[in-house]
Amino acid sequence: MRVRKCHVFGLWALAVAPAAFAQGAAPQQQDGAQTPPAATSDATPPAAAAPAPSPWTRGGVDIYLLADVYGDLNFNHPALGYNQLYNFNDKANNVHLSFAKIAFEKASGILGFRVDAGTGRTVDVVGGADDAPRGFRYLEQAYIEFRPPKAHGIQIDFGKFVTSAGAEVIESNSNWNYSRSLLFALAIPYYHFGVRATIPVTKIFTAGVQVVNGWNSLGINNGMKTVGLVGTLTLKKGTWANTYYTGPQQEGLVNAYRQVFDSNLVVNPNAKTSLYINFDYGSDKVNSAARQTWVGAAGAVRFQLNNRFAVAPRFEVFDDTNGFATGSAQTLKEFTLTGEMKVHDGILSRLEYRRDFSDAPFFNRATDLMVAKNQSTVTLALIAFFGPKK
Repeated sequence: MRVRKCHVFGLWALAVAPAAFAQGAAPQQQDGAQTPPAATSDATPPAAAAPAPSPWTRGGVDIYLLADVYGDLNFNHPALGYNQLYNFNDKANNVHLSFAKIAFEKASGILGFRVDAGTGRTVDVVGGADDAPRGFRYLEQAYIEFRPPKAHGIQIDFGKFVTSAGAEVIESNSNWNYSRSLLFALAIPYYHFGVRATIPVTKIFTAGVQVVNGWNSLGINNGMKTVGLVGTLTLKKGTWANTYYTGPQQEGLVNAYRQVFDSNLVVNPNAKTSLYINFDYGSDKVNSAARQTWVGAAGAVRFQLNNRFAVAPRFEVFDDTNGFATGSAQTLKEFTLTGEMKVHDGILSRLEYRRDFSDAPFFNRATDLMVAKNQSTVTLALIAFFGPKK
C-alpha cells in the first residue's frame, strides 16, 4: 500500500518543524539592558536570592502540559494501517496526535490530589480495556493523596493511578525511546483503581502495598480485588524497583488468578550515561485446568552526547508461550534506535528506527492475507511538555 501524498507532506512538515523552532529559539538581549557593576572587595556579599516561583504553580497546585505528535512509515505497508505490537503510536503511515493532556497536582500538606486529563490515541488504547463510561477514559489519573502528620513520610492514595510496574511510563517525554517496549505493551497493566500506600522504611528502601480492582479496571468489569506489593531500593548511582500483582481477573471465578512480577534496575554510571534492565514474568490461570504464561527481558542505554543531542538503543525478547498477549504462541524480539534533539526548553524531537521479529509469521504485509516474520518502522515525533518539574 503506497503512502498518500498528503501523508508524505505531513511527515515532511513534522520533520522541518523542529528546525524552524530552533531558529527562533535564540534569546535576545533587551534594549537598554546593562551589566551590573562588580562588587568591591570590602563589600558585604549579598544574600543568595530566593529562587523565583515557578509560573506553573498556582496556589500550591502544580500544573503540567503535554503534547505529543508523530508521523511514521511502516515498510510492510499493512492494509489495516496499524503497527502491530505498538502502543500509542500504533497507527501507521500518517501523522497522528498520540497524546495531549493537562495535569494538576497538590503534592504538599496533609491532603493533596492528582488529576491528569487528556485526549488522543493514547486515551483510546489505555481506556479501551475497561467498560467504564466513555468520559472516565479521558482521566489518565484521578486520586486523593493523604500524608498523615508525624508519619515519617507515609503517603496513602485513593482513586485511579498508573501502575507501579514497568521501566517505562505513558508519557513519552519521560522515556528514553519514543515507542514503548514489548514489555510495557504486552506484559503489564496500564492503570489500577483502588488504594495504595507508600512507606519509607529506611533512607534507601521504600515499600508499598496496593489493593486495587485488577488490571485496567474501574471495578465495572472486575470488582474482585488484586493485591500489589512494591519495593524500591535507591542507591547513589541507581535504583532497583520490584513490583508484584496478584488477584482474580475474571468476575466470579476465584481460581482464575493473574499474577505478574516486574523487576527494573536503572544504573547511572556517570552524568552522561544511563542504562536499565527490565524483567517480567506473568501467568494467567483461566480455570483449574488451563494456565497461560509470558516472560520477557529488555535492556536500554541512553547516551547524552551534549546539551542538545542524545541517543538510546534498546533490545528485548518476549516469549508469549500460550498467546496470552498477542493471540499467537510465539517468541518476539525487537531492536530500537532513538535519536533525540532538544529543540528548546521543554520541546523535544525524536527520530526512531525500530525492527520487530517473530519466530512465526505474524506481521501484516500489504494485505491481510500476506504475513511476515518481521516489521520495520521509522518514526519522527515532536514532544512539548511544560511544568514546574521536568
